[in-house]
Amino acid sequence: MSVVVRAKCGAVRGESRQGHSVFLGIPYAAPLEGARRFQAPAPARGWDGVRDTRTFGSSVPQPILWHPGDDPECLTVNVWTPDTTSSGMPVLVWLHGGACLGGTAATTDFDGAAYAATGIVVVTVNYRVGYEGFGWVDDAPCNRGVLDQLAALRWVHENIAAFGGDPGAVTLIGQSAGASSVLGLIADDVAPELFRRGIAQSPGKIFVPADEARAVSAMITSKLGVAAKADALAALAPERIHAVQMAPVAIMSSEPGRWTHPNAPYSLIVDNELFDAPPWTGRRQRLSGTNRELICGFTTDEARMFTVDADLSGIDPLDTARGCGLDADAVRDYRAGHPGITDDDLHALILSDALFRIPALWCAQAHAETGAATYLYEFAWPSPARDGALRACHGLDIPFTFDTPGSPLAASLIGARIPSDFAALSAAMRDAFTAFAATGDPGWPRFDDTDRLRRIWSTPPALGGESLAISGRIWLGERPVPSRRDAAHESLR
Repeated sequence: MSVVVRAKCGAVRGESRQGHSVFLGIPYAAPLEGARRFQAPAPARGWDGVRDTRTFGSSVPQPILWHPGDDPECLTVNVWTPDTTSSGMPVLVWLHGGACLGGTAATTDFDGAAYAATGIVVVTVNYRVGYEGFGWVDDAPCNRGVLDQLAALRWVHENIAAFGGDPGAVTLIGQSAGASSVLGLIADDVAPELFRRGIAQSPGKIFVPADEARAVSAMITSKLGVAAKADALAALAPERIHAVQMAPVAIMSSEPGRWTHPNAPYSLIVDNELFDAPPWTGRRQRLSGTNRELICGFTTDEARMFTVDADLSGIDPLDTARGCGLDADAVRDYRAGHPGITDDDLHALILSDALFRIPALWCAQAHAETGAATYLYEFAWPSPARDGALRACHGLDIPFTFDTPGSPLAASLIGARIPSDFAALSAAMRDAFTAFAATGDPGWPRFDDTDRLRRIWSTPPALGGESLAISGRIWLGERPVPSRRDAAHESLR
């Protein structure tokens, strides 16, 4: 059965389902055509009559989930609402992950039906990735993918009341690269009128200085034989850029100490416009006095997602540590803190800490230091997939977050058979996130640097303290020492 909503953006026809309605592929910005592919998002085109929004729109350009000829009107949102005739319901706005390289909201992985059943309006967002979203362009703003996210939040602010949501009760939630966006926007107190609180699931250490982003992108444009200008890049088909965009990684990974994020060609850029510093420094929170509540979390075995299929027989954990900015003393400390750990497990542990777990802890610390309500969690439920080899890996918490055990992501990370304890753990997580969206309190004690409490998502959920004690001591006394690049940024102020 169809249902029509008349919002500020225009009239849209969605589908009424059991207990909720869904509207898919609503444009919040103009199509990615010509030089607009590499510029700040422009306002969406209007339409006459009622627009059909019962199927997902296209994904944004990327190597896997997009194909040449896909609709360029791909900056879209999807909305799940309990009741289009109601009002004042809390809103969750979801930002997917994907290392700034890929990802899409056009998937059942992020189905909002379970939240809609509890009185929450859910919005999922397509935003630009790859060079279009995060590559350096001389005559365009940085972090265009994040500017897309802000444009989507403005769409929510202007339109969500028509779907029953409260524009003053928006919680921004994201995972991996999406979580990093959440933290960056909160740390720099960007657009406080557009969202009230944030949930950051496995944020990555992917903030890089502008000079580094420019250098990495130059490796790509040199391969393409074009200048880093919007018009020149727009003359290239997206697939031409996709074909060469990983070339910098081979160079950076051979000298990881020279690069902030040597594992991927794109990152969030510290441009002194949108982002002034990485969110774990705490500098911007202290200046802005942000009072936005935050949940920040990580999985126990983050890097297992990336190492499970790798041949680690020739990997020396010392090389792994050095690639992450640590030294031989750190490896000895890891071994002392984890007696009997194998080289393979130590490799994965160091990467888990470097890429996600320590950044999440640092961000929780920095936010708590402002006095704002801060909550930390660890997702520790071990996956049965691959004979248990994945453990509690990166992304495993997503099917539990959305109650989507039959989704493609769940099939790859959990397996075809739904574990008996899935439903209870998923319900506990969603209850906490729902309460947080409504009140700012997820139901466990706040994190601070004294008690350091965290919610442990396992079966059954529990409360734990002294999160990442061993790893935190290894990683520079649990707080980052400003680098020369950070000092250079400070000197510009």
